[in-house]
Amino acid sequence: MTIEGLLKQIGLRNFNQLYCDLSPAALYEQAIRRHEALLSYSGSLVFHTGQYKGRSPEDKFIVKDKMTENLVDWGKINKPFDPLAFRHLKEKLLFYLQNRDLFLQRCHVCADPQHRLNLWIITEQPVYSLFARTLFRVEKEREKRDPLLADFILIHAPGFRADPEIDQTHSGAFIILNFSEKLILIGGTGYAGEIKKSVFTLLNFLLPQKGVFPMHCSANLGNSNEDSAIFFGLSGTGKTTLSIDPTRRLIGDDEHGWDDKGIFNFEGGCYAKIIGISKEGEPEIYNSALRFGSLLENVIIDPQTREINFFDDSLTENTRAAFPIDYIPNASLTQTGGHPKNIVMLCCDAFGLLPAVAKLSTEQAISYFLLGYTSKIAGTEAGIKEPQAVFSPCFGSPFLPLSPKVYAQMFKEKIESHKPTVWLVNTGWVGGEYGIGKRIALSITRRLVQSILNGELAKSEFVQEKHFNLFIPQSFKDIPHEILYPSKSWKDERRYTTKAKELKELFNHYAQTLT
Repeated sequence: MTIEGLLKQIGLRNFNQLYCDLSPAALYEQAIRRHEALLSYSGSLVFHTGQYKGRSPEDKFIVKDKMTENLVDWGKINKPFDPLAFRHLKEKLLFYLQNRDLFLQRCHVCADPQHRLNLWIITEQPVYSLFARTLFRVEKEREKRDPLLADFILIHAPGFRADPEIDQTHSGAFIILNFSEKLILIGGTGYAGEIKKSVFTLLNFLLPQKGVFPMHCSANLGNSNEDSAIFFGLSGTGKTTLSIDPTRRLIGDDEHGWDDKGIFNFEGGCYAKIIGISKEGEPEIYNSALRFGSLLENVIIDPQTREINFFDDSLTENTRAAFPIDYIPNASLTQTGGHPKNIVMLCCDAFGLLPAVAKLSTEQAISYFLLGYTSKIAGTEAGIKEPQAVFSPCFGSPFLPLSPKVYAQMFKEKIESHKPTVWLVNTGWVGGEYGIGKRIALSITRRLVQSILNGELAKSEFVQEKHFNLFIPQSFKDIPHEILYPSKSWKDERRYTTKAKELKELFNHYAQTLT
């Protein structure tokens, strides 16, 4: 059956021109010709996403039917959508796409062939076809693509807006996953991250049923397959920055699976936050972002010189670069690794209370995994005047269709079976909370992480501090004492004790909500 015939089976008919598996160069031409993007001075492609410049959690739904009703953890994150309403909205979307050009990329996810999932990404705009081709995995030879049918299809129409009163959506934008029909619909939003994260949500539903532990983490590899490491962390904690290390091979920057053989990347590209990025601070990401084939999302570009301003946040602080992972000089060719030797849980503690590094017991590792703690600082969102604790169970709750307990149990089984060393690394403040103390220097965090990965830190003597019961190094080389012992860096140690008690109570209270 032809591709057009297969599209007609799902209701896509009477479209104008179908562009299938276009190369990056051809997609550049289409995007520029349609005035969707600008070519930068260095060869990257710059596009703006309109009203939506980040994910829209209120607009995301999962169809509730026999397949999902007893599996999905329904609530504020996983909101149910009626199957009949889905059918009506799909019909309206398909009608909207008639007489329009369509762009199809036949991709797949999961570097381990055993878990491969074939995706067809169909969109009305070439810039998003390039995004899909960049972020996901693509067979280079056409003869390998042609026989492959889609395991799942994603239809993307940012120009189509729903009517909430009629269509049962929250707004004109929608992201709806239908596991029974193997179909994802995205409309009304131009933020490219919705494509990436809807596929991640899909994998977080399917893979646990195959015994594969899906993770929102970055990963890298040392000199042997057995020397792999994973980095859990929410946005702003340094997950991508710290995993890209010139002495190690990058497996992936954001999404991975862990099965009985080891770990593997889901994707084939990187989607890095780039506000304020510099060649000196993060050369690998900076250089990759400027190359031909890279997409720069909501970055400010001079319309005359086509120079990029990575420091301009007038559109959003959430500026992004999407580029193939092999743009990173030392990226792993297979994007797989053995069972992790070290696991690093990153947080950015703006309260200035947690140590820069601590070794976690199995019980503590599971607790911190379930908490998924970091903090927001003043100025990052409207209305935030002082640091706020943020909890995202399993470091990825917006993308987890199942109960956090399911993923926590899988994590527990993995660390009990393979016995990695688990670490907590704080990339936040010391000497007081945000506004009083200072942020731990990236150079110090890098040295601590490198000492974790090369085994030096594990040889230290550890003592258990009394506030969070964490095991911290008694001393380590020339790392300042106050970095390791944050209570010593506060001018008023009694105030530190009071604030630490408050944060510990927050941890305990949130943990109780998960039981």
